Parts: sequence; structure tokens; C-alpha cells
Amino acid sequence: MEVPARLRQARSALLLVFLVHGAVFALLVTRIPAIQDRYGVSDAVLPLFLAAVPLLAGVGSLTAVRVVRRVPAATVVRTVQPVLCLTLIGAGAGDALWHLALAMAVFGLLTGAMEATLNMSGVAIENRFGHSVMLRFHGSASLGGIIGAGLAWAGAHWDISLGVLYAVSVAVLLPVAVGVGPRLGRVAGQPSGPPPARQAKGRGAKGGGVPWKPLLPLCLIMSIAVIADSTATNWSAKFLEDTLHSSEAMATVPYALYMVATLAGRGFGDLWVRRWGAAAVIRTGALLAAAGFAVVALAPGPWVGVLGFGVLGAGLSVMIPQLFSLGARTLPGAQDTAIARVNLFNYVGFLLGPPLIGAVGAGISYRVAMAVPLVLVLTVLVAARRVGTGPDGRAAGAGADDDVRPAAPAATG
Repeated sequence: MEVPARLRQARSALLLVFLVHGAVFALLVTRIPAIQDRYGVSDAVLPLFLAAVPLLAGVGSLTAVRVVRRVPAATVVRTVQPVLCLTLIGAGAGDALWHLALAMAVFGLLTGAMEATLNMSGVAIENRFGHSVMLRFHGSASLGGIIGAGLAWAGAHWDISLGVLYAVSVAVLLPVAVGVGPRLGRVAGQPSGPPPARQAKGRGAKGGGVPWKPLLPLCLIMSIAVIADSTATNWSAKFLEDTLHSSEAMATVPYALYMVATLAGRGFGDLWVRRWGAAAVIRTGALLAAAGFAVVALAPGPWVGVLGFGVLGAGLSVMIPQLFSLGARTLPGAQDTAIARVNLFNYVGFLLGPPLIGAVGAGISYRVAMAVPLVLVLTVLVAARRVGTGPDGRAAGAGADDDVRPAAPAATG
């Protein structure tokens, strides 16, 4: 069946929205040392700022559930993303510690709301296509992350002030975010599940609200995947330089290869999901990720370690995007709530991962530290047996038509 023009436009618009979000996030996190220097944040205080962001993001994610009961998710995306872009300027232009605290607090809250509603919008578009497209959206965010990291590198290389770097970056990204919003709302603004009144009737067999139990395997996998991801992004350079005795320049290569492998995996991942199913792809990704960690932990030299991080990126790339789709299919009567809850455990993983790996690495060795996420990732093989099952324990979304579904009438929001 021919894809409706409005559906193609909504998909293209959401790809750009994901790209902008990935770039904004990378511009902030890759310049944390410069932000620390600008505001005089001590090493003792910095972890408090970094922990506050995922905590507030979790609050923002759960708040988004209440908002989308009244406002389409795409409308929230269109409203939040420009403000999120502007928080970069706030972080780069302030000169007092409370300026930074305010900017980071707003950034955390809006990031949680943005990521929840982005994935709600992605699932809504995926529902209309009738087959997997979520990995492509997250691949666009990975590409945005590479672009944002490149801009941040340029700012550091040419000693551009944070205020100027962020102002120029926002001047480029903000028009994109504002311009694509109306095209996104034409289709993605449609509710991804039944209307609120119908959802309320379908919540839980005992009327106790939307059940958590069917989502627990997905939440567990999300936390593990993010712990593994944060291990690669936060500790790869230190592992290569301190444990494998690479040069400082060589220590930057694993992150770059990891991001490229992630982008490639998400570029092809939708085809794999359509052929073998989401649960099978998640299990295969977990095996690849475990193999990558094993190669890293046992690496005799830097280049083998770099290869291990590349394998790790390919494995993890296909796991996280599918968890949102599976969450929506697991609770078809409360899709938005399911997506926000799964997204919440994204931030749980961010809170647990870096300090866990750091503590094991400092207390024992970083080779042993790399074995921790290896073991955790292997537990995904057990948890994945229950993914994609509804509250009654039966497969959710089985037998879905692979053809493109007709688009609903255009949303006005």
C-alpha cells in the first residue's frame, strides 16, 4: 500500500526532531568540564548536579503522562523542544552558580518530558506504518549526537566560549525545531491508543490503575541497557588510556567507533525487527553486547579494546528503541503511560551505571568493572522471554498487519 503523504511528512519531521534532540543533549554533556570551570563547580559538588538531571528527567517523564491526556504528544514536543534548545544558552551565558542550577533543573525536567513524548509520537507513527520504524528515529538521535559532539569539539579546539558556542548552535538548531513542528502534528499528534475514557475502563483487572507487572521485564532491560551504554560513553577513554595504556588521542577512538556502530545498527535495525521480531532482535543485541564487553575486558591491547567497544555499540543499538514499541504493545489500552514508565528506567540506568562502574574500577580493576555490565546484559536473555506480553500473559500485538495503515484525520493541535 502506498504511504500517505502526511504520514511520510510526519516521519521526516520526527526524524529531524530526534536529530535536534540528540545534538542538544550532546552539546551539553560533552562540555561538562568547561561548564564546571565556568561556574567554579568543585569535583565534590559536580556529581550532585549530574545526578539531579536524570532525577528531574524522571519527574518530567511521568508528568508528561498527565499532560498528554489533555494535549497531543506531538504538541508537547513542538512546545518543549524550542525551550530545551534555549536552556543551552542559559547554561552557557550565566555567571553565578544558581544560574547553572536553574538551567540544569529546567534541562532535566524538559528532557524527561521531551524524551517521553518523542517516543509516544514515534510509536504513534509506527502504529500507522504497521511495521517497525522506531530504530530509524533513534538512529537520527545518534546522528544528532555525533553532530553535537562535533560542534562541541570545534568549540573546545578553537577555544570558543560556551556562550558563543551555544548561541551559534541554537541559532542553527532552533529554526529546525520550530519549522518541522507543524508537519509532525498532522499525524503524530493523534492519540496512540484509545481515548482517555476508554483507557480508564481498561486499566487493570481490579480497577487499580495501569498495571506495572507486565512492564517490569522491559523496565529491567532498559536499566541494564543504559548501564551498559553509560559504561561505554563514560569509561571507554579511561579504560583504554589507564588499563590498555593507549595514547590520549587513541583513547578518543572507542567512543567514536561506538557511536558509528550505534548509528549503523539503528539504520538497519528496523529491517531486522520486521524479519525476526523485536524480542529476537533484543536477545541478539544482548548477546552481541556481552561479546563486546568480553572482548574489552580481555583485550591485550588498545586496538582489540576499540574493536570490543564497536561490537558493544552494534549490540546495544537495537535494544533501547524497541523497548518503547514493546511497552506500547504490552499495554495497548494505556500506551502513553507504558512508554513514560519504560522511559523512567532510562534515567534509573544513568543514575546507577557510572558510579557502579567507577566504584568497581577504583576498588578492584577496570577489567573486572567491564565484567559487571557483561553479566547484567546476559540477564536480558532471561527477561526477554516475557517481553511483548500483555496483562493476561499472552503476546501483545501478535498478527499485526505489515501493510501501511491508513492515517487518521489530521490533528489540529
